[in-house]
Amino acid sequence: MTPTTPTDLATLQTETLNLLEWHRLGQHLATFASTKLGAIAARQLPIPQTPAETQTLLAQTKEMYALEQSLIGGLKFDGVQDIGDALERAERQGLLSGNELLAIATALSGARQLRRTIDSQPDLPVLQDLVADLRTYPELEQCIHYCIDDSGKVTDRASPKLGGIREQIRELRDRIYDTLNKLLQRHGNAIQELVITQRGDRFVIPVKAPQKDAIPGIVHDVSASGATLYIEPQAIVNTGNLLRQRWRQEQVEEEAVRRTLTDQVAEVKPDLEELLAIATTLDLATARARYSLWLEANPPRFTNLDDDGNLQPIPAEQTLLRQLRHPLLVWQHQHEDGAEVVPIDLRIQPEIRVVAITGPNTGGKTVTLKTLGLASLMAKIGLFVPAREPVEMPWFDSVLADIGDEQSIEQSLSTFSGHIRRISRILNAIAPTATEDPISAPTPPDLTPSPDIPTPSPLPPSTSLANALILLDEVGAGTDPSEGSALAIALLNYLADHAALTLATTHFGELKALKYEDNRFENASVEFNDVTLSPTYRLLWGIPGRSNALAIAQRLGLNETVIDQARQHVGLSASDDVNLVISGLEAQRRQQEQKAAETAKLLKQAERLHDEVSRKAAMLKER
Repeated sequence: MTPTTPTDLATLQTETLNLLEWHRLGQHLATFASTKLGAIAARQLPIPQTPAETQTLLAQTKEMYALEQSLIGGLKFDGVQDIGDALERAERQGLLSGNELLAIATALSGARQLRRTIDSQPDLPVLQDLVADLRTYPELEQCIHYCIDDSGKVTDRASPKLGGIREQIRELRDRIYDTLNKLLQRHGNAIQELVITQRGDRFVIPVKAPQKDAIPGIVHDVSASGATLYIEPQAIVNTGNLLRQRWRQEQVEEEAVRRTLTDQVAEVKPDLEELLAIATTLDLATARARYSLWLEANPPRFTNLDDDGNLQPIPAEQTLLRQLRHPLLVWQHQHEDGAEVVPIDLRIQPEIRVVAITGPNTGGKTVTLKTLGLASLMAKIGLFVPAREPVEMPWFDSVLADIGDEQSIEQSLSTFSGHIRRISRILNAIAPTATEDPISAPTPPDLTPSPDIPTPSPLPPSTSLANALILLDEVGAGTDPSEGSALAIALLNYLADHAALTLATTHFGELKALKYEDNRFENASVEFNDVTLSPTYRLLWGIPGRSNALAIAQRLGLNETVIDQARQHVGLSASDDVNLVISGLEAQRRQQEQKAAETAKLLKQAERLHDEVSRKAAMLKER
C-alpha cells in the first residue's frame, strides 16, 4: 500500500469538500458577516486540525449566540473595514492618502466600540479574553481626525504653516477673480460667455476669436469650433504664477502632514494587523452564531473527547443526531423555493464502525451521506448543527468521501475505475503505514436462515483505528454484481478494522447480512411507501431496505407490460423471501410508530388536564 503524503491527504480532503459542496455553505455563511474581511473568512473556512481549535471556535460561537440574543440589533461592526493594503504601504514607506488615514481612524473607533460592548456584557469569558489585548490607539485616531477632515482632505489646523499658505491662496484667488470680473464687464462685447473657468491650474475667460486682441494674454485652449479662445489675461499672469507657487507649497505641506501620520501608523502596524485579525475573528464568530440561529441549530457535544478535551479512541456514548437537516437544502427551501426538507435521525452506538444504508434510488441515501459529512465539518469549524438537542457526535480528524460519478474522459476511466481509484487513495490515507495483505474478496454470506448464528467478531485494537469518517456512495457498483458485492464486503470489513466510522450506500443484498455476523456493523434504510410507490426520504435504523426498482419504474410511467414481465422473471427467489420479511418488519414499525404517536398525543392531553385541575384547585384554595 503506497504511503500517503500530506499533500495527497490535503488533495483528497479538498476533493471531499467539493463533493459535499462545502463552498456553498461558506457562501451562505458569508451572508451573515458584517464586514468584507469576515465575509472573505467565511468563504475560505479553514478546517481546524485539532479538537482544541474546534473547542475554542465552538466556545466563541456559543458566547456570540447568547450576545446576539441579548443585544438589540446584535453586535455592531460599524467602521471596521479592510485597512490591510494601507498598513502594508505604510510599512514600505509609501504615503497614505487622506481617505486611507481616515479609514484607519474609523477602524480604530469601530474596534474600540466592539471591545466596550463585549466587556460590558456578563458571562463572556472567551470573547472578553479575545479582546483583552486589543489596542485601539485613541491618540492616533484623534490625531488623524484633527488633521484629516471627513472628506479626506488635510485640515488648515494640521500645521500653522499650512494654515498660512492657504490664507495666502485665498487672497490670491480673490485678487484674480476681482480682476477677471472687471475685464468681463469692461469687454463684454468680446466675451463669448460671462464665466470664469480654468484650464489646468490657470484661470481663463472665453473670448470670441475675432476679438482676441481686445484682451491681451496667453491662449491656453481653443473650442472645437475654433470660435472661442480661452485666454489668461496678461493682467493676472503674475498673480497666477504666484498662486501656482502657493499651491505647490500647499501640496508639499499636506504631504508632510500625511507623512507624519503615515509614519505613526507604520510604527504600530503589528498591533493594527492584530486588531484586524481579532475583528475578523469576532465577525466570523458572529456570522456562525447568526447562521446557527437562522438554521435553528444546536451546539454539538463531542462524544470522543474527555473532560480535558483530549481525543479518545472510542466514543463514550452513541452518536445522536435527531431531526438532522441538510443545511444546503434548508437554504434552498427558504431562499430558492426548493422542496421542504425531510429531516433524518442518526443513532449510532459507540461500537458501530460501519453502517450499510440500503433502499431505492432517489430515496435519499446519498443525501444522508452528505448531510452527515456536512454536519461533521460544521461542528468542526465551530458551527451549530441543524438537529434537535442534544447533538452528540464524534470529532473526526478527517472526512473522506467517494460520492457521485467519478468517470473521467481525459483519464479514460470507467465509473467503476474512478470509484476504485478514489477508494484506494482513501485507504492509503487512513492507513498510510499499513503492511496488511491486500484486500481479498470473501465469499458472499449465505442468506439462507440458519439456527447457527455466527459469533460476532471482537472489536480490533483501538490504536489501529484512523479517526476518520468515511462516506461511500454505491460501494462496489459499476461492475459484475457478484464481484462487486464481494469487493464491497471485503472493503467494508477492512474499513471496520481501520476507520472510526464508515457510512456506505449499496443495493447489494449481501451487505445486509454483515450486521448479523459482526457487531461492528449496522443496517439502515431509506423508507419507501408501498401505497404511493414513492420514497418518503426518512431514514430507518436496524432494518435493511429494498431497492423497489419495479415499483419506482411503475411510478415513473414505464410500460405495465414490461413491468409485469420483469416481475415474472424475478420470481420468488431467496432475495424475495428476504424482501417479504423486510416488508413485514416495515409494516410492524409503521404500526408501532402510529401507536407511539397516539400515546404521545394522549399523554399531552393528560398533562394539560392535570395542569388545568391543578390551576383550579389552587384558585379554590385561595378562596
